[in-house]
Amino acid sequence: MIINLISDTLTKPSDNMLKAMLEAEVGDDVFKEDPTVNKLEEIIAKMFHMESSLFFPSGTMANQTAIKLHTNPGDQLICDKYSHVYNYEGGGISFNSGVSCKLIDGNRGMFTNKQVLNSINPPDFYHSPKTSLVCIENTTNKGGGACWDLNELKKIRQTCNDNNLSFHLDGARIWNAMIKTKQKPKDFGLLFDSISVCLSKGLGCPSGSLLIGSKELINRAIRIRKVLGGGMRQVGYLAACGIYALENNIERLSQDHIKAKEIESTLFKLSFIKKVEKVETNIVIFEIQANVDSEFFLNILNNKGVKLISMGDNKLRLVTHLDYTDQMHKSFLKILNDLNF
Repeated sequence: MIINLISDTLTKPSDNMLKAMLEAEVGDDVFKEDPTVNKLEEIIAKMFHMESSLFFPSGTMANQTAIKLHTNPGDQLICDKYSHVYNYEGGGISFNSGVSCKLIDGNRGMFTNKQVLNSINPPDFYHSPKTSLVCIENTTNKGGGACWDLNELKKIRQTCNDNNLSFHLDGARIWNAMIKTKQKPKDFGLLFDSISVCLSKGLGCPSGSLLIGSKELINRAIRIRKVLGGGMRQVGYLAACGIYALENNIERLSQDHIKAKEIESTLFKLSFIKKVEKVETNIVIFEIQANVDSEFFLNILNNKGVKLISMGDNKLRLVTHLDYTDQMHKSFLKILNDLNF
């Protein structure tokens, strides 16, 4: 038995999801003639109480399209130093949009409205880049699955309004955040100019993300998606997975969160663990003692059929997910408890 906890993106479609794919009615989405894609886009837009949405092959492309839409070359966006758009999208901010980043030293990937205010460049000071966009990530990946406080987001929204800034949400794991906090899609739709959501993280789809916004914004997004190579043909087969996931796989995310908390509790008891980051959703980040080499530790687990990922500096990450079964969970906890260094 292989227990793969590297990411929640490694899940495979269930039998029922595959059935939904096979039964999907498809067309050419480049011409907006795929009825299943059109249905998914309509569902997502209505869910977040926004006007329109657009299907993308990846979350990175959706985020990069949003950044391109909200900025001009030479501008600057504000984001946390841990943010996915800065760390894990291949330098796309500068490559695709010619934009620089003002990085905030936040808390677990989250920052305050005061920090945003302090990061905005004076619009009449032409020596510095023009600040045009604030990006936040919910939940935070590198921050260990942390969830943003809605009241803080409302304050940042007001600051964006006061300073003529756009506000983008990288909602790759927004589903986890909403299950944890009991927040609703509408809560976010009312705050942001654009939102990206992933179907392949936690929800069990093989691929797919959507960008949500106003009709005017999404109409412009179609051209950028084309330039980035994201136009797809009979992609309703993937959209059918998304519709199935939205109907069946959101509420069950709480099970992943429970398993992550139980792993957190087990790690706290182990002498070779130096620190465990606070666990809120399905991501567990922990640090092992300096006398234990992280690669050695990973190899031992790998030999026992367990796969984790290193974050450097003796920090490791694991992510619970749809395909991480109760049996796997029980076995993994036993493996951890039996380790001795």
